[in-house]
Amino acid sequence: MSKSSTPRKKSQKPQSRSRRSGLWRFLFRVALLGLVVLAGWMVYLDAVVTSRFEGRRFEVPSRVYARPLELYDGASVSAAGLARELALAGYRSGDGVKVGSYRRSGGRFVISTRGFVFPDGEEPRRRLSLVVSGDKVQSFSVLSGPESSIVRLEPAQIGGIYPAHREDRVLIRLDEVPELLPKGLMAVEDRDFYDHFGLAPLSIARAMVANIKAGGIVQGGSTLTQQLVKNLFLTRDQTLIRKGNEALMSVLLEWHYEKDDILETYMNEVYLGQAGTRSIHGFGLASQFFFGEPLKDLDTHQLALLIGMVKGPSYYNPRRHPDRAMARRNLVLDEMAEAGLLADQELRVARSKPLGVSAKPSFTDNRYPAYIDLVRRHLARDYQQEDLQSEGLRIFTTLNPAVQHASETAVSKTLPRLPGADMLEAALVVTAKDTGEVLALVGGKDTDFAGFNRAVDARRPMGSLIKPFIYLAALEQPEKYTLITPVKDQAFTLEFDDGRLWQPKNFDQEERGEVPLHLALSKSYNLPAVRIGLDVGISRVQSRLRAFGATGPISDYPSMLLGSVSLAPVDVAQLYQGLATSGFNTPLRTIREVTDANNEPLSRYSLKVDQVADPAAVHLVQYAMQETMQEGTGRSAYYTLPERLSLAGKTGTTDDGRDSWFAGFSGDLLAVAWVGRDDNGPTALTGASGALPVWSAMMAQIPQHGFSPVMPDGVQYHWVDAEAQALTGEQCQNARLMPFITGSEPKIHTGCEGDFGRQIRSWFEGLFR
Repeated sequence: MSKSSTPRKKSQKPQSRSRRSGLWRFLFRVALLGLVVLAGWMVYLDAVVTSRFEGRRFEVPSRVYARPLELYDGASVSAAGLARELALAGYRSGDGVKVGSYRRSGGRFVISTRGFVFPDGEEPRRRLSLVVSGDKVQSFSVLSGPESSIVRLEPAQIGGIYPAHREDRVLIRLDEVPELLPKGLMAVEDRDFYDHFGLAPLSIARAMVANIKAGGIVQGGSTLTQQLVKNLFLTRDQTLIRKGNEALMSVLLEWHYEKDDILETYMNEVYLGQAGTRSIHGFGLASQFFFGEPLKDLDTHQLALLIGMVKGPSYYNPRRHPDRAMARRNLVLDEMAEAGLLADQELRVARSKPLGVSAKPSFTDNRYPAYIDLVRRHLARDYQQEDLQSEGLRIFTTLNPAVQHASETAVSKTLPRLPGADMLEAALVVTAKDTGEVLALVGGKDTDFAGFNRAVDARRPMGSLIKPFIYLAALEQPEKYTLITPVKDQAFTLEFDDGRLWQPKNFDQEERGEVPLHLALSKSYNLPAVRIGLDVGISRVQSRLRAFGATGPISDYPSMLLGSVSLAPVDVAQLYQGLATSGFNTPLRTIREVTDANNEPLSRYSLKVDQVADPAAVHLVQYAMQETMQEGTGRSAYYTLPERLSLAGKTGTTDDGRDSWFAGFSGDLLAVAWVGRDDNGPTALTGASGALPVWSAMMAQIPQHGFSPVMPDGVQYHWVDAEAQALTGEQCQNARLMPFITGSEPKIHTGCEGDFGRQIRSWFEGLFR
């Protein structure tokens, strides 16, 4: 066969080109589809970024403050109490020159205040000198700063109302922070922050090489923008998809927002530690948490520590791992010096400093959980929970740290000394007598426990605490009842329509025939109280309780006259507030003012009063309650308190000692104490042996004035002989000076004027001979 006749293969080039062309078309379509998907995904991410960043960037908790301590010549405060309040507000013992420090030598203090923006204006920084002697401030002077005769210290933050995820932060502005902080942060974390567009390719490349060599993700090349995106929008999972989203969102964030805005947000968002269940975010709160100081007052070495902790807040926690933290801080200082931020001398000085961390966190969880619980209930009347958790409100309360400390100490030290202490619980409520401000509240013997709040939620029979209101209802009828009206202390039986019998008895099972009304109250006899209550009418007693602030159910049965009415200690305090203020219903309040995060006022809780009883009749009840303390069931209070301190009060005991109560007041404070068992079991206590010791232990710790009631119009004092039901002379037998509503005093006279009276009468008779 000739060569020309040999068959020839067809060329493969057209088929190869066709396949390649198809592949390219497929790849183009895939790429196009990928671009469409990417574009759609970018649109979605863009919406996520802008909505989250421009909307509510941070959920800032509401901050709850105690009342501020006012210092001036003559202010009532003990040296120990002042030191305690300074520590509570985050002041540190030192030279008294550095802002937020104080120097103490016995009762002499030098204090360098921080200043504070109150709802009514700014209190500037000052340096103060004062001496505390005899529980009073003396030699008060302002060493530096604007002169003032009264200086308010920064109020202690006693708690917060946190978001559901328990994040906490103190917002800061970039133009208000120390200049070294953002510069040092960029020197350590992202030197090209102001030059890149959200990503640092060289850093990413270095991290990729390290990760490939390690066979996993061991190093990051994240910019500050990427770190912010991770914190704000993404999980902490180390996956390629998550890293891809982080890169895309970082570019979008840089596209939309200024660098300073991103940096400020980062400084408020970065996670820097944990306080129990509460996470510490941002340099503003971290400064308070670790140093007890505002960010603007930190020194170089302290700023370097916070910057160093960004890399690993738990690993470099200075309280748990001081050696690691010190090494990390010094490394940060070196990098700051290398970046030209510190001179050699500044570097040496900063490296020589100790960590300077406060021994305890300056801001912990709510310090006084029972009190904060009551604050939250009062706030719930006007605010939504979401706003309280996220809008950064500032809530200024009435809590007095000195009184709260005294209350907690009284409960914790007195309860273990009582019979059956292991099973006992207690509650204590303390208010300002004239204003109804709740100064302190203890919800149980474990004062740090944020559980069942007995002061607010333990509704227990009030026992004999009801008796002043029974006698008030009677004394409002002066034509029928006075303090010397004889009442029967004799047993009797009531038969109800269904045939049931009720036979009230005195606590001691004794009967005394007839006793004057004032003695029946001061000695807390049951039988006279029931007789008078039935005489004036149960409905009248109920109306007295309602008028003074009782809101719960009140029984219609006669047993209510022996205190079957169930109230929580805070409700009893509300009732007795009216007795202490001469018949004015003064609603209890825990809040003075609420402002938003910019100090714009939202609510002001002013004093409200409503006269609900005749002050003259209340004055007579107050007299009998003072007698209770001097001669009656409350007299054991003076085992603890000085005799010169005039007090008024009432004991209360329920069946089998299940509830031990005491309510009483001085010239400054009203307090209600309860002691009992959570299971409502019997105790060996009375009001005088259980609640009264707790009450007295608290009152003994607080400098205060005695109760000196103002005599209202329509009341006159007369020397009387209660047994004879007659006026008498001061020096006569059985003479007692007692108040009467004008016109209700006895109309007869014993004829005895006493030696002094006879001398005066003889002198007058001599004039007319």
